Amino acid sequence: MTTPSEPTDHSAAHSSSMPASGAAPTEAAPAAPASGTAPIQASATPASATPAAATPPIAAPGADARQALGNVRTEVGRAVVGQDQVVTGLIIALLCRGHVLLEGVPGVAKTLLVRTLSRTLDVDFSRVQFTPDLMPGDVTGSLIYDARTAAFSFREGPIFTNLMLADEINRTPPKTQSALLEAMEERQVTVDGEPRTLPDPFLVIATQNPIEYSGTYPLPEAQLDRFLLKLPVGLPERDAEIDIVRRHAGGFDPRDLAAAGVNAAASVADLESAREAMREVTLSDEVAGYIVDVCRATREAASVAVGVSPRGATALMKTARAWAWMRGGTFVTPDDVKALAPWTLGHRMQLRAEAELEGVTAETVLGTVLAAVPVPR
Repeated sequence: MTTPSEPTDHSAAHSSSMPASGAAPTEAAPAAPASGTAPIQASATPASATPAAATPPIAAPGADARQALGNVRTEVGRAVVGQDQVVTGLIIALLCRGHVLLEGVPGVAKTLLVRTLSRTLDVDFSRVQFTPDLMPGDVTGSLIYDARTAAFSFREGPIFTNLMLADEINRTPPKTQSALLEAMEERQVTVDGEPRTLPDPFLVIATQNPIEYSGTYPLPEAQLDRFLLKLPVGLPERDAEIDIVRRHAGGFDPRDLAAAGVNAAASVADLESAREAMREVTLSDEVAGYIVDVCRATREAASVAVGVSPRGATALMKTARAWAWMRGGTFVTPDDVKALAPWTLGHRMQLRAEAELEGVTAETVLGTVLAAVPVPR
């Protein structure tokens, strides 16, 4: 999958050039835009009195939360090397209250990444290894008979957490996979007819191996569409891999994050503050139309059997707005849409069988669509 490139901010507050195609959004913590800072106001004291004092600048809305989430990426980097793009995607999903599908070969620190993220956010974490014999109740919880009270009591399953890692989700049967659907969409589980609300924040991070399909159950389109983002977790570059080896040679223990110096950098309150600030990021009618045109173009592509649904269009709007806020923008640009389209839309398209036989991928189709749809000016 082609990782999205960082957009160019066209606001007056930022001026930067577009990086090469295929580059991921830059991981430097973006600064608050100058437009969010109030101008210095003169004191009402007469000129004949003491010199006028200037009031201090007012911080842009959500600036502290933006800085805190930027620090999260720094803290995760103390334990995980070379996966900054994935960390950015996970933060975007948290801001949008979405869920993430991680796709990568074994041994690229997917589990360590999620566990480290939970520590930096100071939230609860659980991991479930999905196997062919896993039952829905093993995930959601079940009623247990209590002999002392002669009554049934509910015992919560591992889904009652903030960050849940569903490891190798495609190795469990559809019956158990579907148990996640209600939780992911409604943020609740129903046991014995009684709905039970899940904690907030709640994020399902599922993993699957892209090269091993023996004994697996591919996720149905209805469940794939429930994931806000699909993030590729690739192999690190050579320098990053050397850094990994050196860290382990120096005594790094992935099971002891405290010894690695990983500390909490943000809180649930910071996430709420960030979500409130995101609502101030405006979306023009032209950019909204551009998002719709991109999604409609996927439905008309010759190689696509099922294109992106309206749910995918709203998902792209949310992720583009979150990225615009993270980089310090005050409005969504077409470049924000292009940057998040591969992560947001790639898994929502179903290709025709003959196109797959010819080697066509969702990423190539999406690249063609983005190049063809006119960009608003």
